[in-house]
Order: sequence, then structure tokens, then C-alpha cells
Amino acid sequence: MDEAVNENFPGPVPGPIAVKSDDAGPWVHVPPASPLVMPVQDFSAKVEIAAEPRRRGYWVPRAAIFAGAAVLTAAFGYELFSILAFAVMTPLQFTFLVLSTIAFGWIALGSLSGALGFLPLFAGERADSVALPAAATPLTTRTALLFPVYHEDPTRVSGAIEAMADELVQAGRQTHFDIFVLSDTRGDMDGPREARVYQALQSKLHGLVSVFYRRRANNYARKAGNIAEWIGRFGAAYEHFVILDGDSVMSGATLVSLVQAMERDAKAGLIQSVPRLVGGTSLLQHLQQFACNTYGPSVAAGLAFWHRDQGNYWGHNAIIRTHAFATAAGLPDLPGRKPFGGHIMSHDFVEAVLLQRAGWGVHMMPSLEGSYEGMPPNIVDVVTRDRRWAQGNLQHLAIVSQPGITTMGRVHLGMGATSYLISAIWALSLIVGLILALQGQQIIPSYFRDAKTLFPIWPIIDPGAALRLFLATLGVVLLPKALGLLLELKKARRIRSPLHAVRATAGVMYETVYSMLIAPILMLTQTVGAIQIFAGLDSGWKAQKRDDGALSFNDAMWFARWHTGIGVFVAGIAYAVSPGLLAWMAPVVLGLALAGPVSWLTSRRAGAFSRWALATEEERTPPPILVAANARAAEWAERLPPNDAASGLAKAA
Repeated sequence: MDEAVNENFPGPVPGPIAVKSDDAGPWVHVPPASPLVMPVQDFSAKVEIAAEPRRRGYWVPRAAIFAGAAVLTAAFGYELFSILAFAVMTPLQFTFLVLSTIAFGWIALGSLSGALGFLPLFAGERADSVALPAAATPLTTRTALLFPVYHEDPTRVSGAIEAMADELVQAGRQTHFDIFVLSDTRGDMDGPREARVYQALQSKLHGLVSVFYRRRANNYARKAGNIAEWIGRFGAAYEHFVILDGDSVMSGATLVSLVQAMERDAKAGLIQSVPRLVGGTSLLQHLQQFACNTYGPSVAAGLAFWHRDQGNYWGHNAIIRTHAFATAAGLPDLPGRKPFGGHIMSHDFVEAVLLQRAGWGVHMMPSLEGSYEGMPPNIVDVVTRDRRWAQGNLQHLAIVSQPGITTMGRVHLGMGATSYLISAIWALSLIVGLILALQGQQIIPSYFRDAKTLFPIWPIIDPGAALRLFLATLGVVLLPKALGLLLELKKARRIRSPLHAVRATAGVMYETVYSMLIAPILMLTQTVGAIQIFAGLDSGWKAQKRDDGALSFNDAMWFARWHTGIGVFVAGIAYAVSPGLLAWMAPVVLGLALAGPVSWLTSRRAGAFSRWALATEEERTPPPILVAANARAAEWAERLPPNDAASGLAKAA
């Protein structure tokens, strides 16, 4: 095969690679093999503790969180019981009481966690669970930057890699880092194109930072299997590795800080950064960016405060000690058929649990800046991703009861699964509440106790008490938003910018309205997803969409057809009971009935007011690493149009 030449690429360009669907191509410019054994773990077995941690006093913040949530939940349950109970509580009322109390307890736990994190942030203190060394601390180890990709745009990933490599070179730290692009892309179209781009990237960065690329012929176990294969081939040569997604970007200073923190704490097995959401163009992306970057800091700080060195792992933008991961986190296949059997989908949670039980610290550094990621552009893509995450988290129900797991490990796995069951609990509580309202108006025929009675028992509800309970619940629900706004108002005072205070207030109000409309949409889709999972329907593995997410109005309405029908139906029933009940249920009814228009509107490019009110710090003052990554990605896209590689390879062959 003749060597191909492309004048658009700097330096020598490798020849075209003939890639077949059943032979995904070789490693390119591989380093010397340094295999590291990664044994499969047994969840029920006792393991040798690699680094005995000291966890004195950890019970204090954990007790504060769970005891506080328990007190609030008990108060809610008691008040609701007082509202519902009269001569005797019926089974239907009891069901409503239990479901509503569970849903409130989940919300209270999250809000209190955010409140706990708000305290150090408001006081100007760091909430990291691991110390951050001085920036000038020299590096003594080697770290691999791993980019597991699956049908990702190679020009975007190459732009991020080049920008990160440039910052490492400028800092004089490049000799401590190598970069690996680990592809699971399928097919004869996308594969050759990405191979061409990444080989050109290798040529451009030659002599600066080493870049290696390969595409697996067998993408068994998806991302987790991809990383495990790299460890088996080259893991022994690197003390640490950093996992980055196809839309991840991390500054050179951030990468160096993570390595320094790992070198300083020999018991640390994993350090998770808290990435900021950036790069959005659609209204939904701007809403997500604003919510994550405004309310997220206190939530992340709270998690770091009570998780301590038994934290969680989100699968990317984190540094991992290679030896710890290889010896402690080899994932077994679960028995049975999909969706609960087979390879573990939400592997990150489980890997963190396995590191914990071996004594390795799993930390979070919410105060570390310079870590970024993107997000899906529309609700349809959010639902697609969420369905996959739901299956992975519910799969953890098969693991959480295993005897070899730590208490905090059970907490993480249990909370992950509950996060996708709570929507079904919320939906069921709404259905039961609606039935109770119908019975209260005698629209549904009367019902009696099992014992003989002369007269039917009708539910009697105190409207005043119900309103008080509703307002108290609303306060708990909105607490994280209020805390985020307080932090922004404090910042406005510090920088002496009344405009920032006005912008932040408008943004919180604007985002709150949309979040109330979107919540019922996700409630219904997550409920249906949970039912599908328990019925045995697998989610599959679909490539993540990053750009061009605008939906046509017809597509949005078709996606939301069931949401709309259910919303109109519920609105009719509520109005038949009383206009007051319809007003009470307006947030849920509007979110469902308007699901189509909301999905369509949020998929479109954000307007001028949305961009102003929801502007984050990264949008107002873009960090240099993001500016460079976007510029480099645009250059790569200009050099290699989408069909250039495929046509070039066909001619060369």
C-alpha cells in the first residue's frame, strides 16, 4: 500500500490503514510492553488491606447527614399522618403516606448534604478530602492520560489533547505524561477516519508528548474492558493514569496537581476532580451548565465532607493509582442474563467500592479548578444516556448485599440504585394521591374497612395543614438552589458587582422554572426505564451525541406523546375533582402536558436573555485551556472534513 501524503497536516503523515470490521487495526507506535496482572475480584471474599486507613471522627458528619434527614423525614411523616388520619387510616392512605415520606426523605438527604458543603464554601475554606501540594512540587512518577472513545469526533478529542499537551510542555512537565487514545469505535467508516486523525496528531506532537492509538477488535465489557486491556499491556510502566471522556478537558496545572496529590498521599487510590460543565449551545445545555456550576459546588463539597476517603468515582476526570486499581478493582461478570447479568455497566461506582474495601482512599477535590466536560444537547439524548445509567445503577442491586463490601460501599451502591427508583416512587405517590382526591369528592365509589361498619369512611384532609406541609417541602426542595444563590451573592459583594447579583438571581429564577417543567418529563421516562429494566430489556450501547442536537417540532412532539397524553388526562381528572386540586398539581401537569414544546424549545440554540442570565464564569471569562482546545479542534476539523479520510483511504487502496 502506497504512503499517503496530505499537505494539510504538519510533519510526516502515516500511510492509510486498511481496517476491516472484524480486524480493528493494530496499536500504533506502541511503547515497550509493561504488563500488569489485573485479577478478577470476588465480591464475597475478604481481601488483604493494602493501606490501613485512619478514620477517626468520620462518623460525625455522616451522623449529622443521616440523623438530620431522619428527623426531617419523621417530622414530614408525622405531619402528613396528622393530615390524613381521622377515625382510622385506610390502606390507600397508608400507601400514600409511605410513598410520600420515602420521596421526601430522599430529597432531604440531598439537601442536607448540600447544606453541609455550603458551610465551608461560605466561610472561604476548602472542602477537599485530600491535601493539595504546592504547585512547585517536583514530579517523580509517570502518568498516562487515557481517552477511551466510542464513535467520538476525533477532531474534538485531538483538539483537547493538543491543548493539554501544549500546557504540559509550557510547564516543563511533559516528560512525566504519555497519552493513549483507546478506541472502541465500530465499522469501516468512522474507524479509518479517527485512525488517520490520531496518527496525524502523533506526528504533530512527536518529540513533545508521546501519543499512542489503537482500536480494539473486540470491545468486550465496553469502557471498563477497554481500560483493563490497557492495564494488562502497559500498566506496570505508569504509577498513575487519568481517565478522560470524549468531551473532557483538563488544564496542565490541574493534571500536575492531581499527580502531586497522589505522590504525597501513598494511601490514595483515586482522586476525583469535580468537572465544570462547559461548551453548551442549546438552551438545555445552558440550563445544565448554570445548575451544575451554581448549585454543584456546595453539593460536591458536602459529598467530600462526609464521604472523606471513602468517596465515589464518576468514571472520568479522575486520577487513579495503577497498582491499586489493578490489584483491587478487576470486575467480574455478573451471573444471569442482561440487563442484570453480564458485564458491569456502571463500573465506576463498583470500582470505587472495590478500592475502598482494599483500604485505598477514594477522594474528591471539589476546590480543584481546571477540570471540564460537556453534556447532551437535548432531552432526548439525556433520556438515552439516563436509560443506560439507570440500568447500570439498578444492576448494583445484585452487588450491594455481597458480604465483602464496606458499609460506605453499600451506601454508594444503594443510593445509586435509589436515585433511579425514586422517580417511580414519586409517580406512584401522585397516582395514589389522585385516587384519594377522587374518593374525597365521592367520584370513586365508597370503600369500607374490613370490619363491619354502618357508614363508609371518607378521607378528610385539612387544607391549611396541607398547605403548610407543601410550603415546608418546597423549602427543602429549593434549599440547594438558595444556597447556590447565596454563594453567588457573596461573590457579587466581594467583586463589588451589583450586576452579577442581578444576573445570578435572574438565572436561578429562570432555571428553577425550567427545572420544574423538566422534572416530570424525567420522572416518567425514568419510571418507564425502571419497568423496562426489571422486565429484562437491555439498553444497548449507543454513541453519545455531543453537538447538533436541535430537534424538529414534530420529533419533539412524537417523543413526548405519552407525556402529553398523561398530562392532559391527569389535568382533566384533577379539574373534575376541583380547580384547586388542578392548581395544586400544576407543576406536574404542566411539565407533562408541555413536554413536547419544552423538549423542542430547550434543544434550540439559547437566546440572548438565556445566554445572559445563565452565563457561567467559564462563559464570561473562558479559561485558556478551553480557548486553546476549541481553537485546535476547529483547526483539525478544517484540515480533515468528515468524508476526507474515507475517500482518501478508498483511493489509496
